[in-house]
Amino acid sequence: MTTGVRTLSAPPNRPHILTVAKLPPFLMEPLQATYEVHDRLHESDPTAFARVAPLIRGVAGGGESKVPRSLMDQLPALEIVSIMGVGYDGVDVAAALEKRIPVTHTPGVLNDEVADLAIGLMLSVARRIPQADQYVRTGRWGREGAMPLTRKVSGARLGIVGLGRIGQAIATRAQAFGMSIAYTARNQKPGLAYSYYPTAAALAAQVDFLIVITPGGEGTRHLINANVLKALGPEGYLINVARGSVVDEEALVDALQKGVIAGAALDVFAKEPHPATALWSMEQVVLTPHIASATRQTRQAMADLAAGNLSAHFEGKPLLSPVPECQ
Repeated sequence: MTTGVRTLSAPPNRPHILTVAKLPPFLMEPLQATYEVHDRLHESDPTAFARVAPLIRGVAGGGESKVPRSLMDQLPALEIVSIMGVGYDGVDVAAALEKRIPVTHTPGVLNDEVADLAIGLMLSVARRIPQADQYVRTGRWGREGAMPLTRKVSGARLGIVGLGRIGQAIATRAQAFGMSIAYTARNQKPGLAYSYYPTAAALAAQVDFLIVITPGGEGTRHLINANVLKALGPEGYLINVARGSVVDEEALVDALQKGVIAGAALDVFAKEPHPATALWSMEQVVLTPHIASATRQTRQAMADLAAGNLSAHFEGKPLLSPVPECQ
């Protein structure tokens, strides 16, 4: 059952789960086969939700889902929050820890896809691949001749903001292009040969391409600001595959309009699915709709891991991938 009071008579051995996002069928179907699933009932029918809330033992959501303290307070039987996504900044983890509610996510299984897209975006914005496609399709090649020359990527200097598992996967790929690698992170990573800079601004001043792959949340909000963009400079490119909140979008638009940086490639935005409209018409910008992990294979692996965390919890087994704060 997905909504309504009928689920109140469910057998006690089928835990009640609240979904807080529109989950894909390949996650919803196994959940519905195992649990009594209340699909976003807190949004669609608050009255029915109030009756069911005392039975909810698990919350399932996606990387953009909001699970605030106010929702947890309405779920006295809540035992676990399972997020299908590596990011979980919409979950009030501090509140969950206070209530002894573990939070899980799905890291690892999407490292390759996000790293692949980051490199693809870097190539796209430097070589203007989307614009070149349109140049051919609209007949401009025949009318105007060759496109203007673009920027070489191989051998350039790459800076990575956040050198976790995905950041290191990006670095490995960039090395195949003969790029020099530098990074910034909360702490220097021992054993890595890449150059370390203590701040994003210091890093930006030394590179041609700046890829952002740090976690979201208040701790990194507007980490990439006007000062960082100024340090990146008029020949530098910004690529964001992290969270939209990490980049000050207003400052980025201003920097692009004034030529403070050469261009940007963005997969995430401050107010999704509504990027700043000023970005739409900029020739030096490449935009994608938050697709970093969006392949069938990877989303299935993420769904399997999210479902696996729920199963592990209700079977009394160790969680497969708790968030770092819960480890």
